[in-house]
Amino acid sequence: MASRATQYRPVQPASIDQRGAVRHRLTLSRATVRRHGGQPVEAELHDVSIYGCRVAGDLPFAEGERLWLRFEGGMPIAATIVWSVDGFTGCRFDDPIDRALMRRLTLVIC
Repeated sequence: MASRATQYRPVQPASIDQRGAVRHRLTLSRATVRRHGGQPVEAELHDVSIYGCRVAGDLPFAEGERLWLRFEGGMPIAATIVWSVDGFTGCRFDDPIDRALMRRLTLVIC
């Protein structure tokens, strides 16, 4: 019977961001977040991809909680909180957002 000795090498966190879609950095001060059936809370959108976003604000929400996001007068977007640290909250959209909305949010006028 043969035996084989192996030694595992230490693995460091990935140095490459392995997101499923490009995340666009931006600051949009006209965003609101609310629980289903709750009152809206003002928030600031810091980055967005078609699958999710990062918002900042005094958001009293917990990981796994479902909510509605609304950006600059657009239609509400259903999302789930994935993480919340130091005043920032990461949200995953229930469905990828429309390309037209993504263009509108990330449009830069020079």
